[in-house]
Amino acid sequence: MVEMASETKLHSFDEVAKHNKTKDCWLIIHGKVYDVTPFMEDHPGGDEVLLSATGKDATNDFEDVGHSDDAREMMAPYYIGEIDKSTVPQKRAYIPPQQANYNPDKTPEFVIKILQFLVPLLILGLAFAVRHYTKEQ
Repeated sequence: MVEMASETKLHSFDEVAKHNKTKDCWLIIHGKVYDVTPFMEDHPGGDEVLLSATGKDATNDFEDVGHSDDAREMMAPYYIGEIDKSTVPQKRAYIPPQQANYNPDKTPEFVIKILQFLVPLLILGLAFAVRHYTKEQ
């Protein structure tokens, strides 16, 4: 009795990225590799859409479009294996530059409010001092 090996083919990211032409197009979607070459002419969005998703993980592109259940089922014949996750380049998360605790947008407003309160009091106090000083002479 001969047993067939049912191992899934593991593809490297670099290998998949080389298949980026109309006549040879592979995509990575949800960790699976699809050879969509035979589907290029039939894709409703055109072959440009598929070509723009090559050389990267196309999962977000695929999900952003909101494909139907029928479209997801149509992918099955194009499945050729899994992506070796250890070969996929890590996405670099955006890390904003460190900022000092001083927030220039809030401080001037705070200073202005204090000055709006203190300046009239200082003027009033000065007026009373001048009046009191001139009245005694």
